[in-house]
Amino acid sequence: MSGLIVAFGRPDSLKIEEMFDKIRYRGPYLSGITINNRAIMAQNYLRADRPEAHPENDPVPVTGSGDEKSYICYDGQMGNINDLCNTHGITHGPFKEERLMLHLFQKYGPNMLSYLDDAVFAFVISDGENLFAARDLLGIKTLFYGYKDGTLYLTSELKSLITVTDNVYEFPSGHYMDSSGNLTRYAELPKVPPDELHTDLDQMLEDIRNIIQRSLRSRVDFSVPTAGLLSGGMDSSVINLLASDFYQEASGNNARLKTFALGVGESEDIQNARLLARHINSDHHELIVDLNDILEVLPEVIYYLESFDPSLVRSSVSNYLISKYAKDQGVELLLSGEGGDEIFCGYLYLKEFPVEELFRRQMECIEFLHNNASLRLDRMNHCNSLRVVAPLISGELFRYALAIPSEYKQKPEEGQKIEKWIFRKAFEHMLPDTIVWRLKQEFSQGSGSADVLPSYFEETVDEQALKAAQADHPIIRSKEELFYFNIFKEHFGSGRAIDTVGQWIRL
Repeated sequence: MSGLIVAFGRPDSLKIEEMFDKIRYRGPYLSGITINNRAIMAQNYLRADRPEAHPENDPVPVTGSGDEKSYICYDGQMGNINDLCNTHGITHGPFKEERLMLHLFQKYGPNMLSYLDDAVFAFVISDGENLFAARDLLGIKTLFYGYKDGTLYLTSELKSLITVTDNVYEFPSGHYMDSSGNLTRYAELPKVPPDELHTDLDQMLEDIRNIIQRSLRSRVDFSVPTAGLLSGGMDSSVINLLASDFYQEASGNNARLKTFALGVGESEDIQNARLLARHINSDHHELIVDLNDILEVLPEVIYYLESFDPSLVRSSVSNYLISKYAKDQGVELLLSGEGGDEIFCGYLYLKEFPVEELFRRQMECIEFLHNNASLRLDRMNHCNSLRVVAPLISGELFRYALAIPSEYKQKPEEGQKIEKWIFRKAFEHMLPDTIVWRLKQEFSQGSGSADVLPSYFEETVDEQALKAAQADHPIIRSKEELFYFNIFKEHFGSGRAIDTVGQWIRL
């Protein structure tokens, strides 16, 4: 995870410095700006992003061997980086992913994107005369673009772009852009399940376990201080369980993985996180907060998050607070269970639909990642200068799960549906029953922020103010959302920036 800014056309270096300053926290360890004919490119990294690199020896943005005119600005994670490097002759050392990307582009052009099927990314490549930019299919990595005075600007966050132009857009997921600014879709979510579905339940359970273990091992090596976000839900419990075993392999049998949990008082998350922490014998840390703690950080959360969607803001408050707490404890990389609900149909509203409609609804749910749920993953950790890794967001796991029959994702039993049934089943022998069969709750529900915030704003925000605001902005759906919207507007205005905000299906 890192930050990037690119200006192409007639860029002003002072403007780039101003933009770059807005996202310094995304990479205080390594940073640099390159002027290359029509392009100015700026890149920064956290130490956890590139621990093998050294600020005095490894300048950024990165250029490739054999084509020193081309530079890349890149934010991404690759699960199959070692396999790709071995196949394409990329040597070990700093910036393997960036050097691989430059090699693939030099060799294949836009077709390079077909090789990135186990990666999430946002990147820009330029030789000073041409430009190529792309964003991953799910939109896990954030990217925005805009225009000013004949110059195209691209950046990781809206807040840096808004300093130079109000003409701002979200870079669409699954697309690439050429030098003229034209966007081309290179991939899209499937409309129907694969023709060949998995049929052997025992094999599916084993495959799910193996794929997730591979994903974790390929993304984490504990070379920097690493800890797990632990809500006590199924997703985070599986990741911390596996990571704890892997950490002991890497550091010795007495090593204890650090885990972090947050709750508004003695929340359900806190209680279940304690249970799992005892189960895996982790070095467990808790942060107990109240309504005043949440209200105090809301303006910061909305500024960093760049959204006013209530469901997203509530969960992001919890993420922001626990991420900041972990950073204060010396952690540089956090493990997250993000992605399990999208892959295994964990959201409760999906139970409303018949099984034959579930695949289509699941794809709709995944389409919300690019401007909603993925923001929490990126922003609430980056603003605290922390790298986050989510092993469940894996191309291999995603493709495999598409071929799992829907009735195994939401399994009917005793007159009700059990969400994420097959995922629970895969790990039921490794986790306490209380956690395995706990009802799915969004992070804001389990941590308690969803209980206190809506009722607070219902009492404190004036009804007439809501009606007046809705007359100008019909997208505002509640008093709570109005409060968040007003903070957003202070920072980003009421123009095109509003169009970049994704609103979740439910309040």
